[in-house]
Amino acid sequence: VLLLTGEPYLRVVGLKVGMDTDGKGSLARFTAEEEEHFRAMARSGDIRERIVKSIAPSICGRDDVKAAVACLLFSGTRKRLNDGMHLRGDVNVLLLGDPSVAKSQFLKFAEKVAPIGVYTSGKGSSAAGLTAMVTQEPSTREFYLEGGAMVLADGGIVCIDEFDKMREQDRVAIHEAMEQQTISIAKAGITTVLNSRAAVLAAANPAFGAYDDSQELESNLDLATTILSRFDLIFILRDLRNEELDAQIARHVMGLHTHAGAHTAGADADASDEIPIETLQRYIHYCRTRCFPRLTESAAVVLQAHYVKFRTQMRALEKEGGGGIPVTVRQLEAIVRVSESLAKMELSQFATEEHVAEAIRIFTVSTIESAKSGGLTMEGHVDGEVQTCEKLIKNRVLVSHHMSQKVLIDELCKQGLSEKAAKTAINILVQRDEFRLEKQNKYLKRLR
Repeated sequence: VLLLTGEPYLRVVGLKVGMDTDGKGSLARFTAEEEEHFRAMARSGDIRERIVKSIAPSICGRDDVKAAVACLLFSGTRKRLNDGMHLRGDVNVLLLGDPSVAKSQFLKFAEKVAPIGVYTSGKGSSAAGLTAMVTQEPSTREFYLEGGAMVLADGGIVCIDEFDKMREQDRVAIHEAMEQQTISIAKAGITTVLNSRAAVLAAANPAFGAYDDSQELESNLDLATTILSRFDLIFILRDLRNEELDAQIARHVMGLHTHAGAHTAGADADASDEIPIETLQRYIHYCRTRCFPRLTESAAVVLQAHYVKFRTQMRALEKEGGGGIPVTVRQLEAIVRVSESLAKMELSQFATEEHVAEAIRIFTVSTIESAKSGGLTMEGHVDGEVQTCEKLIKNRVLVSHHMSQKVLIDELCKQGLSEKAAKTAINILVQRDEFRLEKQNKYLKRLR
């Protein structure tokens, strides 16, 4: 007699992906010919330049950003210490900039070429959607876990667009995932720890929509120090008005539209050094699973000296009233990870002084330059136009009253004053605690 005690079910205790989405074979298996081809690529002296050129080739320029994205894709070396603790090897990158500077294109390309990639938008993402949530089965009333984007991207990368549109409590939820690379769950009687060994590539707009030179860097970022310190590389991308650069970008964009899908002699020559996306994807996976570089003693000494120098520069910048990006021990580890990823591109077992020098250069043009930008020195003289704006603003806004910042700036401009002077005056008054910006910096309130 067959007794049916319930509906049939399948209990999955483990799942391993053996085929890629195209069914062309496993990413984890490499033929002897492929391995020899990859080793030959690594031995060529220009493999790093070819990889950088192959990152988002449809984007004109931005070579430093492409190098950072390449480091994120290859990652550093994950280490296990004697006490059981782990040091992450994944590189986190933040792209902050004006609209139409190709931030989302970088994210889409990285998600496409990464062996494991998850793309999400900050506006439509919650803390549970990024980490994990507990749901209840209607029929059995049992609770079970559903992994979010950070868990699904374990072993790969997660791309978060519109990072500035996320709620603060949702950003706080991924703090643990970005540094410890785990997600701790204690809900509905379920207590567990999920792995989220994924690199984070995030894109955000400044607080004012476009980057405002008259405002401090902290005001432009509108992100907490706790989340900024978890990014290894931070780029501020500006839409600068330069006639020569504009002409170069226009030619590049027109070339994309007129020759899309066509094979021309010029296009073939330009693409000769580019690595095909399928080959690049498999090469990335090969390097991540076969090569685990470590820093040499001489390279470590060089890095120690540069870290002390960076800290000294940031202390001096903070005394002058500038600087909005912290430089901590996390940034020292960030340079180590970038150095290891550069060595991994060449299938080198050691990160040498050359790799450290390039990693320091990338870190300098990204995080250090970002920390230096936008810092207004409040000591010294301010010009008469700014002082005039200050007096008019105080006369216009009474104590404890609000006024739209846009309306106030328009009124000052109608009186013959420049918009830059008006914004600078507002920033000075806010720093003196005479005024306060409220409601997403749209309104100005006089405090005293």
